[in-house]
Amino acid sequence: MSFKTVLAMIGNTDPTADLARAIEIAIELEAHLSVVVTSLAIPATMGDFPASTVWLDQRDEDLKLLDGIRKQAESACKTNGLSFDVDVLYAEGVFVSEEIHRRALYADVLVIGEGVRSDRVLTRRIVDGGVFEARRPLLLAPKNRKTTLKPRRILLAWNSRTEAAQAAREALEMMTWAEAVHVVLVDPDNSYWVSGGEPGADVATYLARHGINVVVEQLASGDRLVEDVLERHALEIGADLIVMGAYGHSRLRERVFGGVTASILEESKFPVLIAR
Repeated sequence: MSFKTVLAMIGNTDPTADLARAIEIAIELEAHLSVVVTSLAIPATMGDFPASTVWLDQRDEDLKLLDGIRKQAESACKTNGLSFDVDVLYAEGVFVSEEIHRRALYADVLVIGEGVRSDRVLTRRIVDGGVFEARRPLLLAPKNRKTTLKPRRILLAWNSRTEAAQAAREALEMMTWAEAVHVVLVDPDNSYWVSGGEPGADVATYLARHGINVVVEQLASGDRLVEDVLERHALEIGADLIVMGAYGHSRLRERVFGGVTASILEESKFPVLIAR
């Protein structure tokens, strides 16, 4: 798919770096940049009625900080000649997820940097609303590595599951631009009912029909974490981007992420496109 609207979430941790990555991506794509400056509001305790002055003072400080970041974002977007809009989202967790969901419906890709990802709870709310509910792809843009949505070499993390297939479809147009797509399976299941007898062959055939240059690689984890194997191999092959599915389920009104998904969200220093 083409990316014409980029939705970037900017938090109150290292907003300058996160904003710079989002602007770079919007310029590369010649896309509209929609910036949401966001933070989780501190809920009033059950006994705070009427609300305590401490809670109100903290809320005022948070909003002033976010408003300053909003002004910074507006100035940077104007300087770079972008089509843009900037807004502030300050709410408790479930309302942040709902608002991100609403906004993501009208975006082609979501972007978050390491600043936002340093807040584990906020990140999960963004992923819940944007990826799992709105079904939009999410780009993780690290601070110290170039991030592009026009990659020359892509690593597609594959395991023959629906989530991986959806990620591949979201990145299909991008993969047709690339010089090569490495379909990587870590400790693949060789059973016929899972992998069709030869792990990776079916998806390689599907991608090849779209004119994509495909390389299938089966890797043994050797007791290493899957996410570590993927990132190390991405570096070895000179990949610009990892594409992977997002795994998780709802439990008691809270999203529980799969182990690899959670680890990538929290720790990855490599550009990753996650889709559901």
